[in-house]
Amino acid sequence: MNGNDFMAWVLRSPLHGMLSNGMMLITVTGRKTGKTYTTPVGYYEEGGYLWVITSRDRTWWRNLQGGADVNLLLKRKPVNGIANTELDCKVVEARMVEYFKHVPQSAKLMGIRVEKKIPNAEDVARIAKDRLFVKIKLNE
Repeated sequence: MNGNDFMAWVLRSPLHGMLSNGMMLITVTGRKTGKTYTTPVGYYEEGGYLWVITSRDRTWWRNLQGGADVNLLLKRKPVNGIANTELDCKVVEARMVEYFKHVPQSAKLMGIRVEKKIPNAEDVARIAKDRLFVKIKLNE
C-alpha cells in the first residue's frame, strides 16, 4: 500500500475526521481513455469554490483543462462538481497567498519564507511556476 492508497483508505473510513477538513478524494475521467482516476488531494474552501493546489508535473489535472465533471468524496460524502484549471502564473501566485492564509503550515513545506504572516513574494513567484490550482464548483 503506497501513501495515496493509505490516504484514500483513511478518507473512506470512519477515521476520516482526522483528515477530512483539508483532504478529499477526487475522481477524474480520462478524456481519451474514459478511465477514472481517484487521488487524494488537499483543498480549502473560499468564495463558493473548493481550491486544490497541485504540481504541474502531475498528470491527473490535465483532464480538467477547459472544464470537466468530477466526483469527490468530501467529508466521507459523495458529491459532484465542475472543475477547471488555473495555469496563469500571476493568478497562481495570488491564489497561493490566499492558500497560505488557509493552510499556513504549507508555506514552510514549500520552502517559502514568511515574515509577519506575509509570504515572501520572490519565493511565491518561484514556486508558482511549478504549481497550478484546480477550482471546483459543487453541483447543487
